[in-house]
Amino acid sequence: GRNIQDFLPQTYVLPVDYAIFVEEFKRSPHSTWIMKPTSKARGVGIFLVTKLSQIKKWAGNSNSSSSTRSSSAEMYIISKYIERPLLIGGKKFDLRMYVLVTSYSPLKVFLYNEGFARFCNTKYSTDVSDIGNRFVHLTNVSIQKMDEDYNDNHGNKWSLKNLNLYLRAKFGGHAIRKLWNDIEYMLIHSCKAVQKVMINDRHSFECYGYDVIIDENLKPWLVEVNASPSLSATTKSDRIMKNDLLYEIFSLLVPRKNVNANGSFNSVNGPEININNEPTNFKLLYDGSIANVESNETKQRMKNKQPTWR
Repeated sequence: GRNIQDFLPQTYVLPVDYAIFVEEFKRSPHSTWIMKPTSKARGVGIFLVTKLSQIKKWAGNSNSSSSTRSSSAEMYIISKYIERPLLIGGKKFDLRMYVLVTSYSPLKVFLYNEGFARFCNTKYSTDVSDIGNRFVHLTNVSIQKMDEDYNDNHGNKWSLKNLNLYLRAKFGGHAIRKLWNDIEYMLIHSCKAVQKVMINDRHSFECYGYDVIIDENLKPWLVEVNASPSLSATTKSDRIMKNDLLYEIFSLLVPRKNVNANGSFNSVNGPEININNEPTNFKLLYDGSIANVESNETKQRMKNKQPTWR
């Protein structure tokens, strides 16, 4: 079976895991890593690492306690860099996908059918001279729009629908169906991984922005999960898609038949999700209540099943 290592790059938290990271770095001294501050967004503070000397300040004083070292430098995430991403037109891109979780107990996960691919302005290169070039390596729109070659008309974005058409034409339907299935598997199991530590409130929901990179072997990698994805728009199509996203979220959460003219709910228990009675662009990826019932039924069948030799 598959596990989390199948879609999550090797990752450490600095400075807490500094000593462990150094050991791993020395095993593969020619690898490239990517550093991201945990408290910033939109590409701020991100840089690539190829030498331990670049991150010495996270080492702190070797004679100090781990708690002292942890407080002496800003907390960062460092992950193995995907050095061989799938390229289109020679440029790196990643996917922004929207996942709606309406409950963690039982887990209920929806995937929005729309989203986009974000492209870099500059053609991809692994040359040492380009390690610090953010326009080569970082797909964040807030970074790319500062480049003089940024195109305001398309905003360096493709819709997922157009991306899918391109990929199917280039690699064939079978390979791309497997790719999307692998991505859905990744989305579901990333939610399962945190299910037990999330506070569950039946009156709340969360829409996450997932960032996914596809490598040259059509393998998806989870880059990060944004709890508050940006809903600002850079193009007309971007604005339409994000407006539709918000509309679809509330259409799914609060079906019209449950709302009175004054805005109050017909049900004393509040809104009830009923995906079958409302058209929506959300796909139900996982329903823990159904999965639990099916699991219990399977266990009961196995319990009642007699050995063939009896």
